[in-house]
Order: sequence, then structure tokens, then C-alpha cells
Amino acid sequence: MGEEFYSVIKLVTGEELFSLVSIDENDGDPLLVMQNPVTMKMSRSSRGMTLRVKPWMEIPDDDFFIVKLDKIVTMTEVKDESMIEFYNSYLEEDSTDDFSNPSSHQTKITNKMGYVSTVEEAREMLENLYKLKDNKES
Repeated sequence: MGEEFYSVIKLVTGEELFSLVSIDENDGDPLLVMQNPVTMKMSRSSRGMTLRVKPWMEIPDDDFFIVKLDKIVTMTEVKDESMIEFYNSYLEEDSTDDFSNPSSHQTKITNKMGYVSTVEEAREMLENLYKLKDNKES
């Protein structure tokens, strides 16, 4: 098996994958061995650029996948440290997820998230604002 490196791979299906890969020569018929391949999609939102990462194959428990080179359109080595760090942190977070414990995926609501008052308190506050505005106009 050859040296491991991080790579972006474009398959003939059109899928773009990010993975730690190595090339296995396999008696003259080289194979690409991918470890934990993921798809990454960049998009713009009101909060800036976001990156969505998800496993290439979600059902199998395997971490390694083998692809013949004739199924690959192109691939390039990734040397961008921030991209590699993001990928590794995603894998670490994914391995520590406890899906059997639903409370581990819940976040407690705080005032910083936008919850400021009850409906009744908000209604009173808005009514007072409009009353002040009406008094200033008269």
C-alpha cells in the first residue's frame, strides 16, 4: 500500500469526495483506498460561508472503501491545513456522538439565543412602545 495523503476525488458519477487515501498497486491493477470519505458542500448564507459535511455512505459501518481508478475522473492532493483540520475535527466529533442518548444532542435555550420574554411580557412591551410613540406625536 502506498503513502497516505488527503485528497479531493471526482468520481465518474459526479460525486466529489474528500478523504484520506492511499493507492494499492494490486498486481498492476491499482486501487484507491479511501478512509472515511465525506462529501463537502459550501454555500452562502446570511451568516457568511457555511460548509456542510456528511459521510459519503451513511449506512455501512466500514471506514475504508475501495474504488477502481477507472471510476475516477480526477483527484488532487489537499495540502490546505485548515481543510484537513476541519475534516479531522468532523471525524472526531462524529466518533464521540452518542446517538443512543437523545439529550446529548439537545441545547438548552438561553437569552443569548433570542428568547427574551414570555408572549405576555412581549405584548405589554410592544403596547407600551406604541403608547409612547402616540404620546410623542400628539
